[in-house]
Amino acid sequence: MESRWRSWLREPLVHFLLVGALLFLVLGRSGTGHPEGYSIRVDDDQIARIAANWERTWQRPPTAEELDRLIDGFVREEIYFREALRLGLDEDDIVIRRRLRSKMEFLARASVESEAPDDSVLQQWLDDHPEIYAVDAVMTFDQIYLGEDGEEADIRAALENGTDPQELSATTRLPFSMAGASRSAVERQFGEAFAGAIDAELIGEWQGPVQSGFGAHLVRLRAYDAGQTPTLADVRQRVENDWRDATAAQREEEAFALLRSAYSVEIEGRD
Repeated sequence: MESRWRSWLREPLVHFLLVGALLFLVLGRSGTGHPEGYSIRVDDDQIARIAANWERTWQRPPTAEELDRLIDGFVREEIYFREALRLGLDEDDIVIRRRLRSKMEFLARASVESEAPDDSVLQQWLDDHPEIYAVDAVMTFDQIYLGEDGEEADIRAALENGTDPQELSATTRLPFSMAGASRSAVERQFGEAFAGAIDAELIGEWQGPVQSGFGAHLVRLRAYDAGQTPTLADVRQRVENDWRDATAAQREEEAFALLRSAYSVEIEGRD
């Protein structure tokens, strides 16, 4: 039982929920999250944070007079904040909504930012994605440029009806095909993200949309030679960066799915 609890407490989703609950309790007790709260207490911890923020900017501690002005500014901001909430100025404000969403996403991703994966984790990532790091990988593919908006539904329908793919591409100077092209050549033409997003397992299928620096594409890989996969020591930093990005995105999605499961959403006009 004890080992199960320890395992459970190590779960990132549990950390996310605990942080959210803590914020709720702190805001609830201080009254800062409620527009009717009229009591403001600036404690030693808050004063220390105010002073630390100043010091990070100016590379020195604030003088006593400066600290007094900073505290006055904090109180002014807090009063305006509460009164704005009282007036409902936060409602339907797209900037505030996006800022709050960004903070929630950060909470979900924060645990992985400071996590140090060991070699076994990174080696597993490298083994699962050898095509990303392969040296001298060579590929042959066709691409249909969808434009910047990446709308693909009509294009896929036309492909299923047998339309020549070359007739479906939006106007572009990009080549329709690259044959026997090295990965580095593809990266120079379409960008690193494009080359990395092509799934080497999907030979002969139209995959995507795949993003490049120009917009979105459908890509049909016709041939792929993975070349040589480097050792972990050769590409450790790249592997760690990619693992961190992917893991943070995964944990964010898991956290959202957990929150989403508590909501009942009804969209008018849809079943």
